[in-house]
Amino acid sequence: MEQILQYFSDFTPRQLEQFEQLGPLYKEWNEKINVISRKDIESLYEKHVLHSLAIAAVADLPAGWQVVDLGTGGGFPGIPLAIFFPEVKFHLVDSIGKKLKVVEAVAEGLGLKNVTVQHTRVEDIKNRKFDLVVSRAVAPLKDLWRWSKPLIKKPAAGGPTGLICLKGGDLAAEISESGVRPKMVPIYKLFPEEFFQEKYVVSVQ
Repeated sequence: MEQILQYFSDFTPRQLEQFEQLGPLYKEWNEKINVISRKDIESLYEKHVLHSLAIAAVADLPAGWQVVDLGTGGGFPGIPLAIFFPEVKFHLVDSIGKKLKVVEAVAEGLGLKNVTVQHTRVEDIKNRKFDLVVSRAVAPLKDLWRWSKPLIKKPAAGGPTGLICLKGGDLAAEISESGVRPKMVPIYKLFPEEFFQEKYVVSVQ
């Protein structure tokens, strides 16, 4: 938790309480349904929460926006972002139902009213459009962009409509195959912790 406060300071008492509850809630649920590796649960705040908040460090999401988190897994980046942006609606999607059980329980435990979940494959989301797609390392950029395009509303004034994803490693080949020209921000520049070396926030408009 100290790590979060090292980089972000203007939280309301309610947000602070929610961020503090994240650790115990995930520990409790992870023992029932394993969504985070045993060794990672100890560094939940750095490897999952702060990592997710790298998106908040580069993009300010306007109130009223609708954001879909593709392949949310245990709820990242969607849950930390939903705490950070209480006026934004987050729809967390995954094809593995048991993971979403944990996500729903955590969202309920935190009293998050701006989170909905859906057990589905990305390709099967029909008749819904979002202002932004977020994702964390679930697939190559080429696939993420292909899945995202049908879900994105036409750009409106006031924000970074498109896809923002968290990726790591050497992305040169992946970017070249994707056919898009993403904007990349090294997370290590935002949060100079060893874990974030070679990790990036990748945005496609």
